[in-house]
Amino acid sequence: MVEFAGRGDARTREEELLNILLADANVSNLQVAKRMYNSGSAKSQAAVRKLKQRLQHKLLNHLFFLDHTDPLHPAFRRYEQQCLEMIYQATMLLREGERVLLPQLLRKAARLAAEGEFTPQAISAWDMMRAISIETNDYSQYRKSVKQLEKLDKTLLVEQQAQHLFREAKMNLARSVSSRRRLLQQLPIIIGKLEALYKQVPTYNVYDPLLKLQLILQELVGNFEEIIRITQEAEDLFARGKLNPRRFDGRFTKFYNVYGHLRARRLKEGLAVAEGYLSAFHRSSNNWFVFLENYYLLAMHDGDYALAGDLLRRMQNNPFVTKISQPARQRWDLFRAYLYFVRPEEAGLRPLHFAQLVQRIPDHSRDKQGYNVAILILQFLHYLREGNIEALLARLESLRKYESAHLRDAATLRSRLMFRLLQLTVKENFDPKACEKKGQALLGRLIETPPPGEAFAEIEIIPYESLWQQTLLMLQHMAEKQQQQERLRRAG
Repeated sequence: MVEFAGRGDARTREEELLNILLADANVSNLQVAKRMYNSGSAKSQAAVRKLKQRLQHKLLNHLFFLDHTDPLHPAFRRYEQQCLEMIYQATMLLREGERVLLPQLLRKAARLAAEGEFTPQAISAWDMMRAISIETNDYSQYRKSVKQLEKLDKTLLVEQQAQHLFREAKMNLARSVSSRRRLLQQLPIIIGKLEALYKQVPTYNVYDPLLKLQLILQELVGNFEEIIRITQEAEDLFARGKLNPRRFDGRFTKFYNVYGHLRARRLKEGLAVAEGYLSAFHRSSNNWFVFLENYYLLAMHDGDYALAGDLLRRMQNNPFVTKISQPARQRWDLFRAYLYFVRPEEAGLRPLHFAQLVQRIPDHSRDKQGYNVAILILQFLHYLREGNIEALLARLESLRKYESAHLRDAATLRSRLMFRLLQLTVKENFDPKACEKKGQALLGRLIETPPPGEAFAEIEIIPYESLWQQTLLMLQHMAEKQQQQERLRRAG
């Protein structure tokens, strides 16, 4: 264990190194050696490497003392940990030759594993009971253990097949848009296989991948009403005692339920449940931040920019915000920039900082998959409001190139229509009345076009229909400002 110094005591070397690494995880051995030993020699760097190994070993020992009982952790965690600890204790007792406490401990471990449907742990417990029965020549216990293991081995085989099908699908889902499209064709067959496996072995380890792939399929095809139905059905099954309370975690279905409301445009209903659902997530977990993203988008789509500003501040004030990934930070930068565009006072940004933020967000990349169009649109509108014609024309060319390369199929129609509306502003020389009149047909098509499924989706931080209205208001403001300047010029 790392021995932390008390107040006024000298810090240990391990604690000193830990503080350095917490301040900067990317610090080099050379930099550490200079700070700790006032030397960058090879000997000092070797000492740092050994110190790091000792520190790592001691920190790993702290894992044995983590508290898994917090109700905000995933539901299964405390129960599975109980089983793992008992199996570890039983293994140590078996190795030490203890045979009085061991059978009782193993029976308890097997019972807890069965209650939680933790098949690998149940197998470990019964396997040790079989070993003891051989040692003690207890034929009755031996036959009972063999019978249980045969049943559990068959169960485990089916559960492993289900997990394999899920992991293969999940891997293909994460690779690229094209792999998502291929997966879309295969998913009904995979789900059919999982349904057959669940009929054969109705355990939570088979139900869980089945539920997740059912939701993923509806997400990919854009059937968000079905996502709401599936999540509500799962909650109902749990309420009726049909799902294992030691395994089912309602936060997963709550997350998908709110996401379904967002994408189905059932905004008021989604907002009505989102605040209550948020409290179910631990503020230190990545899931809290991901859920907050959907909650934020619900507020933005509903036009409740005051609520969006409040949610943004909650994210910023969460002490665990430093833990989120770089792509997640950049998504929040993008969300904040859009909020500034429509309600500057809620975003907490100065104009200069907003301009720097817009320029800092990468144009488009694989990491921003789903947000590339949102980035290009925001940059275009930023330069439009600034009246920076040179930068605007360059961004217009970027819109055309991106449309030509990535927005060619029917599923991207909404983004193509929004691009054409923005191009219209340049074509009509930023005349708000001409843009509104000539954009009517495009806007009508946009209103009639539903959002695509997640396999093809570009995220709309503000719905394109609302964004176009904001653009027209901005053009009107620019025209009035130009007219006022013209009147002043004539008067002068």
